[in-house]
Amino acid sequence: MMSDRESGDEQPQSQRQASNGATGSDSGQQQQSNELELATKMLQIQSKRFYLDVKQNRRGKFIKVAEIGADGRRSQIFLALSTAADFRDHLGTFSEFYSQLGPPNPDTVPEDGKLKSEMMIKDNRRYYLDLKENARGRFLRVSQTITRGGPRSQVAIPAQGMIEFRDNLTDLLDEFGTDDGGFKGDLPDGRHMRVDNKNFYFDVGQNNRGIYMRISEVKGNFRTAITVPEKSWSRFRDYFRDYCDKMAECNEKSTVATLVPAESTSPQ
Repeated sequence: MMSDRESGDEQPQSQRQASNGATGSDSGQQQQSNELELATKMLQIQSKRFYLDVKQNRRGKFIKVAEIGADGRRSQIFLALSTAADFRDHLGTFSEFYSQLGPPNPDTVPEDGKLKSEMMIKDNRRYYLDLKENARGRFLRVSQTITRGGPRSQVAIPAQGMIEFRDNLTDLLDEFGTDDGGFKGDLPDGRHMRVDNKNFYFDVGQNNRGIYMRISEVKGNFRTAITVPEKSWSRFRDYFRDYCDKMAECNEKSTVATLVPAESTSPQ
């Protein structure tokens, strides 16, 4: 009979711990000057360690969830406080669903291993919650993606640890609230334009670092993009305006040059 160990975990379940302190998954590492760590909780679930770090930068507060496996590999996701509150609620729903499942049965597992799935959306980020089962047991995989490209990051929580994870997350939210801080208004809508055989997309988003614009160039199956922080938009605007003015002058001079015939020499 299979146990409910998380995928990749073969060690017995060890004693779980939770601690508060000023250091955590970033202990010993130099902190960014514009980022403060407000609180940390550490959970030991089976052979994995999880750190829940509440941080703050000039745009507001957020939670970094870091997973460190038995082999030392590290993965992490970032949650705005409001998203963390939604995640906490989903953890309760997933835990209730998990408690009603019978013993693992390889004959009844879906082909993709997914037993229950949900999705959360925050600004330009999507979070996919999948309660899965494989040959090693059941676990909740939480994947974070960024729209229009960007790497996918994920953590996997052993199913037996979802309740404890939820309770520790609740403690942090009770202390720091669910207000993300930062910009509160509506962001501008995205825009699109086509030039020859290329498409350009202008999308405004917000993350824990602030507001930004992602400019994407798409040609066939090829896509490239740049991200411009909101604080530098005015400089980009000034540079573009300067180049437009200079090109207008160049074009005007070129037009005048083509209209004025070359001075011919008349015979004496």
